[in-house]
Amino acid sequence: MTGHSAEYVRLLPWTGSEGKPCYLIGDGEGYVSRMADEVESVQLDMADDLLSHVDDLLGDHRATSEQLRYVVARLAESLRDVHRIARSRGARLALRTG
Repeated sequence: MTGHSAEYVRLLPWTGSEGKPCYLIGDGEGYVSRMADEVESVQLDMADDLLSHVDDLLGDHRATSEQLRYVVARLAESLRDVHRIARSRGARLALRTG
């Protein structure tokens, strides 16, 4: 580590084997940090797109129970991703302000 960089632990926006969390120890400036930022951005964009799809599906009275179960499963996946991002960003913010 260089003298001007602070080392911290970052919860990454993906899981490892068996769904276990992955962490990065570093200064937040490297390749993996940039890749994690990009993955978070994609996950948040996908969550936004999914919400639009859900709005459309809920407005369609012809939507089947299979369609609704499918979209609920995707919402659960997306919520897990967004929750992980929020925890990660909250922890990093606490380090910067604390």
